[in-house]
Amino acid sequence: MTGATGMKHTKLMLADGTNIVGGVNPRKAGTSVDFDGTSVPVFGSVAEAIEKTGADVSVIFVPPAFAKAAVVEAIDAEIGLAVVITEGIAVHDSASFWAYAGEKGKRPGSSARTARPDHPGQSNAGIIPGDITKPGRIGLVSKSGTLTYQMMYELRDIGFSSAVGIGGDPIIGTTHIDALQAFQDDADTDIIVMIGEIGGDAEERAAAYIQEHITKPVVGYVAGFTAPEGKTMGHAGAIVSGSSGTAQAKKEALEAAGVKVGKTPSETARLARQLIG
Repeated sequence: MTGATGMKHTKLMLADGTNIVGGVNPRKAGTSVDFDGTSVPVFGSVAEAIEKTGADVSVIFVPPAFAKAAVVEAIDAEIGLAVVITEGIAVHDSASFWAYAGEKGKRPGSSARTARPDHPGQSNAGIIPGDITKPGRIGLVSKSGTLTYQMMYELRDIGFSSAVGIGGDPIIGTTHIDALQAFQDDADTDIIVMIGEIGGDAEERAAAYIQEHITKPVVGYVAGFTAPEGKTMGHAGAIVSGSSGTAQAKKEALEAAGVKVGKTPSETARLARQLIG
């Protein structure tokens, strides 16, 4: 919260209605930061912040080299949900703290069932712009940050119950499946929009889960229909080998599960608009 990026987004999160009760920086413990008249205290550790404030979510804005230590500290403090914003974390570090969370009984992704990283008009834990949409009945889960923003803007007149950005890295905590089940259980969500991308098999696994467990309408979009084979596109997890992980294969799997899939973000928004009535 005391760094340039953290300060910027803390100010935006406060403006979105988020109840930010503290920041953590051992070198600045005991101080506070003023955000347009709101004074937010700085603590020396996550455990101290939880003890003093009852915080249940940590949003992590630290450089890649320190991200693993920050996540491990949050896990040891038994935080309910850690939202990791940092780009470029080494895959080995991600694998390490993902496994550590499991060892400590904090199954990666499990908190998605109750937490709402961005709930328009009420709270925002992260970097999704809070002023591009309004509260509504659509639940959105997305691998891509920019496509999250685009979809929220395209459907801004209808609005969203929550938007969850899960990231496009090879190893992630919350998955499409976690978010899909959370939206299935959420009385404020009528339809679900799911944004995936090339690479891996997460969308295929989500399709199988939808077929078995999700009764609410789902609209999907898979980024990367024109991606050449063998080339990493954007996210580190977005790489296609042969027919495995292609946008077409993912589209077919989702459609077989009854998901309406758009070929562009705008077409996907139109499909969602038709379903919401």
